[in-house]
Order: sequence, then C-alpha cells, then structure tokens
Amino acid sequence: MRGPHNIWRLIRTAGTFERTGAMDVVLDQLDAPRELRIAARILGWPFRWLGYEGDPNLPPVTRAITALGPSYVKLGQILSTRPDFVGGDLALQLRVLQDKLPPFPTDQARAMIERDLEVPVDVLFSEFSEPVAAASIAQVHMARLASDNRKVAVKVLRPGIAKAFQKDIDAFYFGARVIEFLSPTARRLRPMDVIQHFDMTVQQELDLRTEAAAAGEFKANTARDDGFNVPGVEWGLSGRAVMTLDWAEGSQMADLAAIDAAGHDRAALADRVLQMFLRHALRDGYFHADMHQGNLKVAPNGDIVALDFGIMGRLDEYTRRVYAEILMGFIRKDYRRVAEVHFEAGYVPADRDIDQFAQALRAVGEPIFGMDASRISMGRLLAYLFEVTERFGMETRTELILLQRTMVVVEGVARTLNPHMNIWQAAGPEVERYIAGNLGPRAVIKDLMRTAQVLARFGPHLPQAVEDALRGKDRADPSPRRNARWVGPAWFVAGMGATLAGTLLAGWLG
Repeated sequence: MRGPHNIWRLIRTAGTFERTGAMDVVLDQLDAPRELRIAARILGWPFRWLGYEGDPNLPPVTRAITALGPSYVKLGQILSTRPDFVGGDLALQLRVLQDKLPPFPTDQARAMIERDLEVPVDVLFSEFSEPVAAASIAQVHMARLASDNRKVAVKVLRPGIAKAFQKDIDAFYFGARVIEFLSPTARRLRPMDVIQHFDMTVQQELDLRTEAAAAGEFKANTARDDGFNVPGVEWGLSGRAVMTLDWAEGSQMADLAAIDAAGHDRAALADRVLQMFLRHALRDGYFHADMHQGNLKVAPNGDIVALDFGIMGRLDEYTRRVYAEILMGFIRKDYRRVAEVHFEAGYVPADRDIDQFAQALRAVGEPIFGMDASRISMGRLLAYLFEVTERFGMETRTELILLQRTMVVVEGVARTLNPHMNIWQAAGPEVERYIAGNLGPRAVIKDLMRTAQVLARFGPHLPQAVEDALRGKDRADPSPRRNARWVGPAWFVAGMGATLAGTLLAGWLG
C-alpha cells in the first residue's frame, strides 16, 4: 500500500524517537552518516509533539518502540538478531523487548475460532477459559476437548492484526528506501533485505498453520531426546487463525523458586538446555530460535518443555559441519584449523592472508579462555568471531547471526539456572558427538551412499540418454576423426558404471 500514510507514520515514528530520547541512541549506534542525521532531525524535532510519550520507566529505545505498537515491537525483536545492522549494544537493548499486550475479549476469540474451524466452540470444547497469555499477534486460552476432556492450549490470532501489520510493514519498506536513498554507505547493510526478512517472518506468524507445521516438525525431530518435550498439535482443531496444542504443565523456566520447590536439579537443567540447543542445531539443522525463559517450562518429571514456534532457524548440512569444526577448533585452541575452515568454506576471500587471519582468531580466543570457567561465553566468542571475519571480508550470513543470537539467549537461560556452569564442558560432548558422526571416514562413506542413491534414481533414463548422446555426436561430427565422437559417451558410461558400483556399495553397506 503506497500512500500518504507512509510519510505520516514515518513522521510520527521520528517524533516518538525524538520525544523519548531514543533518536540520539539509535543514530550513534548505527554510526549514521551526516545526511541521515539531518533527515532524522528534520522529521523528528519539529514533530516531537506528535510522538508518543511511552513509559518513562523504560530505557529510551525500548520506551519508543513499545509506545509505537506491536509491529515495532516485532521489528525490534527481529533487529535484535542482527547486531551487524544495529550494533551490538543496541541489539542487546532490543532483546529485552516484551511482546505483551492486554488481551482481547474472549467473545471475539470464540468468534474467530468458529469462523476459522466452522464449528461452534461449545461443540469442540467442554471448557474454554479466559486468556492466560496475550502477545502482539495472538493470545492463548486453556480449554478441554469435548471428545476426551483432555486439556489443551488454544492460540487465537488477534482480530484485524494482519491488516494492521501490513500497514506498518509498508511504512517500514518506505523508510528503508529513504535510508538507502539518503545514505549510499548504508546500502551495504541492506535495509530492504532486513525489512523483507521481517515481512516474511511476520507473514509466517500470521498464519498459524505454519507455526503448527513447525511444532510438528520439531516434535518429530526431538521425539527420542530424553528430557526434552514438544507439545503435540491437534491438527483437526488448527487452521489459519487457530492453533491447538497439548497443554504443557510445569514451572516457568524463570521461576527458580518453583523449580527448587519441585526438587529439580538446576545445574543439570542448565547443561541440558545448552546441549539440546546444540543437538538440534547440529544434528537436525532445525532449532528453536526464540528459546528465552518465557518459552520454556520444566515439567513435573523434570523434562524441558519448549513452547511458541513462531521463530525457528535452519542450517544446511554443510554449514553445520563448518560451524561444528569452528567450535571444536576453538575448544582445542587450534586457531590455524579454524582459519582453514573459513577459507575452505569460502567465508573469507581466498586472497587474504591465512596466517594473519589465524593470528586474529587467536586474539579472539585466548582472552576468553583465560577467563574463569563461569565467565566463558560461547555467544561472546561467536560475536567476536564475526567482528574479525568482517574485517577480513566475510559477507553477512543471516543464518549464522540467528544462530549466534540464539546461542546468547540460551546461555543466558542456562546461567540463570546455574551461574557457575562451564559452557565449554557442557557443549563439548555434543560437538564431539556430531563431529564423530559427520566428519572423517564414516561421513565420507555416508556421503557416498547418499550420492549413489540420488544418482541411482536416474537409472531408468540411462539407456535413452546414452543413445541420444551417441546419435547427437554422429550427426554433429561428420569429420573423419571418428574415434573422437566416442570420448564423451565413454566418459558418460564410465560415470554410470561408477554410479552402479556406488549403488551396489550403498546396498551392501545399508
């Protein structure tokens, strides 16, 4: 939607940041160029009276964002995962944004359910409570199924939330274009890409079928992880605006008194939180990217229960191997190997000096390893690592930044449970387990088997492909050098022979 509302929203945003004192903080953190600072003042200072006052008890940036509403809170949460864009200090401030709003009436929630599922609420549920939690996009009700009286959690989108978000997202795109126009140097940070990522994330959260699918995939991946649980999805009671999950009993991870009263071992829980995150990221390449204390519970039996699957992260298999080798290289203080991995992966341009890069990595690792075990931070290590790699020309990799941000959050949760935990001691076994199964001879055999299986699927096409290749060569090469025409097909057939051998090997090993 293009229109005057974009300019009006931008003016009101600037006025709010000026009125709350957040403007100076943001401009300084972004190291904004002169042109952008002038434009911000023009939009902000004369119109500060149009800005929202916000809660004076909050820090300036969180005060301004919270006052501007749900879309801005969500954007702030997304930007907290991009310290490369907003700076480390501002990213840290944005992480404390609370995505909480007053609930909307239960009658409206019941109407949303009936419209989406096309069945009266009283037919589906024998009991349906008032809201037990409310956020910017949806709220949660406790209910009991009419079929078996089982307790479930029913998440319902806010009425009209999609339209409200779309209006603000359009203004965000407009603002990103203004930034790119006024500040060519800011284009390297790709403001339009940041807003596009935010847009995609929000669109997924506005369709609860996507979150239900994420919960289902995550539960399937973690089904055999002892001590970790994901609520099951009630697919028949889920749709675009409604998602129904098994009810999760237990204590909030932030409620240390309740955890202690239940007799749970906090040190063991701290280790398990970190280990499960690494296991899911490395083994599955699919991890919960919003593992703060509000999204985690401790069940009565001691299991960790994950909730809210709106933000999930993915890593392809190659990236997982690179990440594991980097972590293990730091754990072993093998900085040369860490440098080699970056070059092999193409993260750092080949024309850079590998010895200088290894030396820079040592400057990152040694101070951290010199700390007391309780102060060592893997998240801090990754943050310093990204600073060094950026100096050596590594381009921003969004998936690794999301991983690093989640690592920081998970470490925070773990240290709240056990302030004296040794991060490396807890992480080491998971990283070593992954490397043992995915690097070295066993990994080579597994890769060959998978390659052979993929190539074997083309078997039915081989006779016709060879025949077409031979006929094509005959027609295209009338010269007397007849033997040359067989070179291509010969290599082709040899390759297929290797494929067949690989297939037989795969069958024998399998």
